[in-house]
Amino acid sequence: MRHKLFSAIVVQIVSFCIVVSAAAADTGPEGPFEPNWESIRDNYEVPEWFRNAKLGIYVHWGVYSVAERGEWYGRRMYDENDPVYAYHLKTYGHPSEFGYKDLIPLWKAENFDPNAWLDLFKEAGARYFTPCAVHHDGFDLWDSKYQPFNAAKMGPKKDLLGMLRAATLKHGLRFGVTSHLARSYCWLQTSHGADTKGPKKGVPYDGRLKEYEGLYHETHGDTAMRYPAVSPAHWKMSWKFRMTDLIDNYKPDLIYLDGALPFLDDKGQTGFEVLAHYYNTGLKRHGGKKEVMLTYKGSAMTQEKNKGWYVSGIGTRDHERNVPERLLDEPWQTDDSIGPWGYNTTVPYTSVDQLIDKFVDIVSKNGNLLLNVPPKADGTFDKETIHSLKELGKWNSINGEAVFGSRPWTHFGEGPVKAPQSRARVSPFSAKDIRFTTRADTLYAIVLDWPGETAVITSLAKDQSPSGKIEKVELLGHEGPLEFTQDTEGLKVRMPAERPCDYAFALRITGLKLN
Repeated sequence: MRHKLFSAIVVQIVSFCIVVSAAAADTGPEGPFEPNWESIRDNYEVPEWFRNAKLGIYVHWGVYSVAERGEWYGRRMYDENDPVYAYHLKTYGHPSEFGYKDLIPLWKAENFDPNAWLDLFKEAGARYFTPCAVHHDGFDLWDSKYQPFNAAKMGPKKDLLGMLRAATLKHGLRFGVTSHLARSYCWLQTSHGADTKGPKKGVPYDGRLKEYEGLYHETHGDTAMRYPAVSPAHWKMSWKFRMTDLIDNYKPDLIYLDGALPFLDDKGQTGFEVLAHYYNTGLKRHGGKKEVMLTYKGSAMTQEKNKGWYVSGIGTRDHERNVPERLLDEPWQTDDSIGPWGYNTTVPYTSVDQLIDKFVDIVSKNGNLLLNVPPKADGTFDKETIHSLKELGKWNSINGEAVFGSRPWTHFGEGPVKAPQSRARVSPFSAKDIRFTTRADTLYAIVLDWPGETAVITSLAKDQSPSGKIEKVELLGHEGPLEFTQDTEGLKVRMPAERPCDYAFALRITGLKLN
């Protein structure tokens, strides 16, 4: 017994040394980006394509889609006090007998058509697509070199990410990926527990099975929902190798991290190494142009909240589900969903009106919207998702010039509502809420509800208006100029009898000197 234990320890030590040696070998200088904050901050630039894009599409699709209860299913199904546990017990059985691993063969993606997806996303107006490459469950959606639990070898048995990348580039969109992997080490520790009451009290869940450590990790007891505060070397190297595999073989122009830089115990050094490699290889791939980017989350308080190591200026900040109440100087992004992140039949969707109003509000504040739409396990979208995307596309086909390629004005807008509430289904905006965008000396005033006979823009009152003289006011989607007057109360525009679209209404104003 002692001999077997000693042999096992030797194997682990040798494996660890190989991993560390390989890691040391691939961290040499590759270009101007070095693996430290100062170098990355001094060299990072937001690409122009991102500033012009305004709208991206995002999907959470994985093993969890089978259960139709959201992307946190793999954690929640092991919590006996969670409604998802009760659902799992009733639908599949006890998690000691039917665990998360047993959902993998049920995920077949049998109706998946990547070109149909991209047709729909392009119709909606998206300029980039960033599917979730790996969620907290640690199941890779690509032909992963370092994770045998992946979609190419199990479940669908297809390189889903490779198929999506090919379709994205074919349709002329930028391709990105999102990674939620760093949390997995703690996030899945609930699978190592056991019921504390009932007939299965004390019976270990299937996460303790040694043959599935590659999915569930070893038992260590830290069940935090956030990044692990202390990570073993093998987990850091696993994250690093899998991220490098993504970068080198799937060549994303955008990487989204669900948090800041891992890992807390090395002040993000492992993250810096991966990030420097990503930026340097991006330069080589794009002929020396800075075309690749990172979006990440956090603030100065991030470390205390256990979301990773946050330092400003090394990427572009993402505000999950939230919209600032002011115009931000630097470009930013918010990722939001039409409803749940992963497909979930119990969660309602937002209205199209709210979706479009939020999109306009984000763009007026120098931001981009990365809109999540949840596919079903078979690779199709439900009717509500398709309807929302098609309605967004109709609106963009009429009003797109007011958003795509635009830049913010001196202030984002006017009206009583400063920003929509997170997760709200119904739009709070009225005809008094107006958002501004610009293109050279053209100003767009987007009225977020139909104003009736007259739209009043107080920011363009005679005593407040910028230099120049308003020559023409037009309504996108309506032929011919509109009648208007300008006095100390504002610019008053006589609206046509018929609406050109069903949602926010964009006025094109020319003659002012905005620059």
